Amino acid sequence: MGLFSSKRSKNKYATLTSKSKLTVDIVDDNKWKKCNQCNEIIYNEDLKNNLNVCPKCGNYFRLTAFERIELLIDEGTFFEEDMTLNSKNVLSFPEYEEKLEIAREKSRMLDGVISGIGTINGIKVSIAAMEFNFMGGSMGSVVGERITRALELGLKEKIPVVIVSSSGGARMQEGILSLMQMAKTSGAVKKLNEAGIPFISVPVDPTTGGVTASFAMLGDVIITEPNALIAFAGPRVIEQTVNQKLPKGFQRAEFLLEHGMVDIISERKDLKTTIYRVLEKLV
Repeated sequence: MGLFSSKRSKNKYATLTSKSKLTVDIVDDNKWKKCNQCNEIIYNEDLKNNLNVCPKCGNYFRLTAFERIELLIDEGTFFEEDMTLNSKNVLSFPEYEEKLEIAREKSRMLDGVISGIGTINGIKVSIAAMEFNFMGGSMGSVVGERITRALELGLKEKIPVVIVSSSGGARMQEGILSLMQMAKTSGAVKKLNEAGIPFISVPVDPTTGGVTASFAMLGDVIITEPNALIAFAGPRVIEQTVNQKLPKGFQRAEFLLEHGMVDIISERKDLKTTIYRVLEKLV
């Protein structure tokens, strides 16, 4: 049985019904990738088998939203929710429709997040994973709505919520409508918190802007991966604002762990087990 339920929508962007189809979509057309840290040339199949971690230096390549679901959710248990929601150009922003179509073709998704219900080592969760390949993982109205619905689903079903964030921030083509998603998602987190239902936030490289400034840093437990970039604004902007030289690596996971901004750094191969052990203590 494939990772994704056969009951899912027939939409050409939202439907992945078997592991073989999933593999076709996430593997690059080229046979090799170059590590941007050690310059090692890596065969794609070897990289995929190593969870997109460079076998020579341990550098982390990014995972797609589908790969994140596959990494964390028990095989055959994931059922996608709200898969038909898609963005509209309500502000008549120039060339937005074209950019959306390019992003859909590139990511094979209707928008920048996938969400649904599945189990993590048998524990039922509401989960959402953001897709950086969709317009830089930007949070527009649909992304904010699906994140909010994932949180509300946890509240309705009384199950923990896990959200994997990877984003450049708010989607500029949607203006104030995009910024409103910060308040909406944060409000949904508050309701979950008041009900005593666990929210595990997993910001991964990169998580920045309005996503960092809202739900991504509001988890009961915040878990990330080694060397992940987690920030609000770029270092140059911050230096110009505060007129100070900033510490080296101040926006990386290790610095944030040291200063109490994240709770756990987990290697990718251990991430599912780490989340499971946290959930065991909270549910």
